[in-house]
Amino acid sequence: MKFPLALAVLSLAAVEPVLAQQTAQSGICGADNLPEMIEGFFQLTTGLGIVGLAVVWQADSLIEMFTLNPDQKKGLKRHKRSAMKSAVVLVILGPLYTVAGSMMGLPLAQCVDLVPW
Repeated sequence: MKFPLALAVLSLAAVEPVLAQQTAQSGICGADNLPEMIEGFFQLTTGLGIVGLAVVWQADSLIEMFTLNPDQKKGLKRHKRSAMKSAVVLVILGPLYTVAGSMMGLPLAQCVDLVPW
């Protein structure tokens, strides 16, 4: 008597997370245009981030040409490095989420491709 009851409880506990994950995945992936909107937003922000990097890099380089103070030049170089690190993180974040999310079984990673290229 105890064994069938324990087996039934164990099977319910094992199946329930899978059903919840499938429901979440169908909710996100099944929504009208939601995956495409998320992909488009990520591609737009990544593109704007890269354009922002180019603008900041060129502006810092221009200011650096007319700066005579060595401390200001160091600050500008530090700012350029910081902008470059931010752009690298922005470009790497989408593919990293896509790969890691697929491996972890996250519902959004199954239907949204966040690779910006």
